[in-house]
Amino acid sequence: MSESFSRSPHRTFLGLSLPVLGSLVAEPLTGMVDTAFIARLGTDALAALGVGTMLLSALFWVFSFLGIAVQTQIGTLYGKSQQVRKAADEAARLSVLAMTLGLLIGLVLCVMGVLLAPAAVRVMGAEGDLLTMAVVYVRLRMIGAPAILIGLAAFGALRGAQDMRRPLLIAAGINGLNILLDAVLIFGFAGIPALGVAGAALASAISQWIGAFWAVAAVVKRFGLPEALDWGLARRVLAPGGNLFLRAAFLNALLVLGTRQATLIGPGAGAVHQVIRSAWIFTALFLDAFAISGQSLVAFFIGTGKISRARHVAWVVCIWSLATGALLGAGMLLSQSWMQKIYIPSEAAALFVIPWWIAAFSQPLNGLTFATDGIHWGSGDYRYLRNAVLVALLPGALIILLTDVTSPSALIQVWCAIVLWTSIRALAGILRIWPGWGAAPLANTV
Repeated sequence: MSESFSRSPHRTFLGLSLPVLGSLVAEPLTGMVDTAFIARLGTDALAALGVGTMLLSALFWVFSFLGIAVQTQIGTLYGKSQQVRKAADEAARLSVLAMTLGLLIGLVLCVMGVLLAPAAVRVMGAEGDLLTMAVVYVRLRMIGAPAILIGLAAFGALRGAQDMRRPLLIAAGINGLNILLDAVLIFGFAGIPALGVAGAALASAISQWIGAFWAVAAVVKRFGLPEALDWGLARRVLAPGGNLFLRAAFLNALLVLGTRQATLIGPGAGAVHQVIRSAWIFTALFLDAFAISGQSLVAFFIGTGKISRARHVAWVVCIWSLATGALLGAGMLLSQSWMQKIYIPSEAAALFVIPWWIAAFSQPLNGLTFATDGIHWGSGDYRYLRNAVLVALLPGALIILLTDVTSPSALIQVWCAIVLWTSIRALAGILRIWPGWGAAPLANTV
């Protein structure tokens, strides 16, 4: 990998990124299909889907450290080790332990999620039929909680060894299945009753469990099986978890506040926010492909001790992310009328255009935000990322909380707050690399 990147950095980087892109885009594409299907059921159903998916995304995102920590450690391990077999043996111990932790944490989340779903949905501002549908959606989706966390750990392990193809195949397969099950379970088919929002939740849960078994098999095939679970490695998996957990919690706090405020504005604003947020997450995960590839490369070169090469990776990641963000923003602007026609209920159309433009123009900033996140994941700079997100959260959350939900511009203010939050994170991420604020792991060296 070192020689390949030296000869052709952009080709090497894109060779890793394109399979990651495919695996990441598969899920939000399924989310867009969910949104399109549920939009046919009405504004309340679409707003309920928005509340449910936001809560679940927030919940699962805080446990993303299972994948991030394992990916960085395995990437660094392969950079340090001169023997591939030795690296694979240790990777097997780390990955199996991480997947086991994912299973155990997921089971606890499943029970808690089922019990606490009504209270969580009420906190989001849902009432009446919207509340009922959102609670059903959350409870059924929680069946897949252990499978999601197992998959996070498994994908992190494979990507740490720069195996990007297997996650792509798994993600494409299970999301294709999810779309097929959506059509059957939401609207009914061949004697199967139409389940509406509940059908979308069941389709996701079933697909996630199939994906979890597939991912476990892929990890075992790649690294082999350890002789026994090595609980002594739990600290290596969980030690970064504190900072990453808090970082994800701070990230989700802003997004949850935004969704809650949109729901309080009214079902129309909640439906519009769900559509824009789905598109925003689609572009975010598109950009995250560069971040994940950059993470593996940075970790590898830190393992080899070549810090200057890791800084070169950072430059390549940022250039591609910034340019791709600009293209994604242009695509959003060009697709505005098409998105409005397909996804937005007629009664909510007046709320759509300006927030959509705001989300579109923020895409280059999103590119830099995700790029620098991946670079700092690869260097293990988790504490700095936690602090940067906290600093960004405070002004963004304040603007959202002070928004008057009766104002015609309320949803516009929510999206302005999200863009401010993104901008602060992007600036903090760049300054940690160039010139290298504080005790930066990638401080300039010869």
